[in-house]
Amino acid sequence: MHETPSRLHTWRNVVPKLVDRFAMYAFDLLRFGSSERRDGLNVSVSAQASLLAELVEFWGLEALVVAGHDIGGGMVLRAHLLGGIEFSRISLIDAVVLRPWITPTTRHVKANLDVYGTMPTGSFEAFVVGHLRTTSYHPIDEQAFAVYMEQWRGEIGQKSYLQKDAQLDEGRTAEFEPLPRLMRTPVRILWGERDAWLNPSAARRLEDMPPNAELEFIPDAGHSCMEDAPERVADSLTSFFTRAKDIM
Repeated sequence: MHETPSRLHTWRNVVPKLVDRFAMYAFDLLRFGSSERRDGLNVSVSAQASLLAELVEFWGLEALVVAGHDIGGGMVLRAHLLGGIEFSRISLIDAVVLRPWITPTTRHVKANLDVYGTMPTGSFEAFVVGHLRTTSYHPIDEQAFAVYMEQWRGEIGQKSYLQKDAQLDEGRTAEFEPLPRLMRTPVRILWGERDAWLNPSAARRLEDMPPNAELEFIPDAGHSCMEDAPERVADSLTSFFTRAKDIM
């Protein structure tokens, strides 16, 4: 499960390193990438978690291991803790779980939706470019960056971006925030030591909650560990998920 304002493309350097050992499933969240983008679409954390639950059922998946980054982590936990979806192992990567998790930039957008909505598209795109560049510690490859920005360009992209920000609600994670203490599912938390969006102190707080949690910090990586250290992320996921595979 990917983050905002990214898309499935964020896993491009991680998934190929796992496909020889696992059947991989990944998708663009609603209103992201190639997924549906119609007006009035519910793209909240709870709606995205429901979509995940429906896809797990539709694909007939069992003994599932899962990785969720940023809001993707919140969606994974919501589907697991409130939606009854069983995961044998969960990896949370710089994950949106404990409040506060909405960044100051996004709070400003949410408080001024009318202003951002009436910006000239060129000015709005420049704003998104600046914000997106802070997601990683090292510069994102320009070709990949263009893929990320493609979905936010023009009037439709501007409208889509603001709609997904408008529906970011910390209340959607507050509903399950106390429940990780009751979890028995093994959890591995991966966190970029240079995360400028979610302070690494949040990782320490999160580690203290699930009884079977383990924390791994990734040096010289920002919020988007998959951009800064894809091999490190792939190796960590492989070792963590292989334990589950050996048990099955």
